[in-house]
Amino acid sequence: MATKAAARATGTRLLAAFRAAGAVEVEADILQPAEALLDLYGEDIRARAYVTADPLRGELMLRPDFTVPVVQAHMAHGADPARYCYLGEVFRAQEHRSARAPEYFQAGYEAFDRADPEAADAEVFALFSRLLAAVQLHAAIGDIGLLMDAVRGLDTLPARRAALLRTIWRPARFQALLARYAAPPTPSTSRAALLAGAVPRAHWVGLRSAADMAARIAALREDAAAPPLAAAEVSGLARLFAVSAPAPQALADLTALCAEIPAIAPAVARLDRRLAALAARGVDLARVTYQASHGLGTMEYYDGFVFSFTAARPDLPPVASGGRYDALTSVLGAGRSIPAVGGVIRPGLVADLEGQP
Repeated sequence: MATKAAARATGTRLLAAFRAAGAVEVEADILQPAEALLDLYGEDIRARAYVTADPLRGELMLRPDFTVPVVQAHMAHGADPARYCYLGEVFRAQEHRSARAPEYFQAGYEAFDRADPEAADAEVFALFSRLLAAVQLHAAIGDIGLLMDAVRGLDTLPARRAALLRTIWRPARFQALLARYAAPPTPSTSRAALLAGAVPRAHWVGLRSAADMAARIAALREDAAAPPLAAAEVSGLARLFAVSAPAPQALADLTALCAEIPAIAPAVARLDRRLAALAARGVDLARVTYQASHGLGTMEYYDGFVFSFTAARPDLPPVASGGRYDALTSVLGAGRSIPAVGGVIRPGLVADLEGQP
């Protein structure tokens, strides 16, 4: 394993390359307010972060990544377009007996640009591809937004579409919910029998108001009465999520799927433009794998293009990863959104693969 000095030296080299590409170096406090991170990720982040408290500043977390503080700073003071880079340590609590370090360096590059989102995607990916070429990694890309568009296009209740979108980051939960919506209601699984009659107010408990309880009961009754998802829609989703091929072949596969899932057509057109922009920057598309499910379960705040570079060693996490996070800028910018894409590289892993002590 590379020493901290080797990781820092490799990170410094990457940072210089990012500055040469036009990025402004920024720094972020090691102690970050927990409130914003909890609002974004929910309580699940507590299992992956180091949490502490300050008598004046309240609950804090050791910096789990740089993207959130960089976006916050840009939304408060930054101009558009803008490019930022950074280098520093992040802290992630690991599972019991995990070989992954709880403290490691990240070097990152973030691009805020309204003019041409697909060109910005290609800019970041091609930059990373060039900087990592010597360590011969496998490159994979995907598009979370394309999957979300497919879910939004389902012919079902808006509440069911919203529930599927909330769980899309958790593939097992998503598939279980999809299976429930696809199955015909039965007396053993449906809430219809339970909710068929009036629910006496004496049975209502908790802090919800009477109006909230009535709305919830109405929503449950509507869900219980809804017809199952069409088998053709479910099978189309299954084929979509299973797409995995070299990028040019994947584009052809997705184009064919547009006939079954019209909602993905705009995203597929964006993918076509993105691949053309990558090719224009010298990326060999035949060596890039497009995986429709890429990023699910690991890239929680991305809502569009995603990518990663991984080594052949299965024991190593991704050497680099990133993607588009337009929705995050809206959340952190109080509704004001700026198209943004970026990524991080683990300098310690690069040093390991380069054979540096």
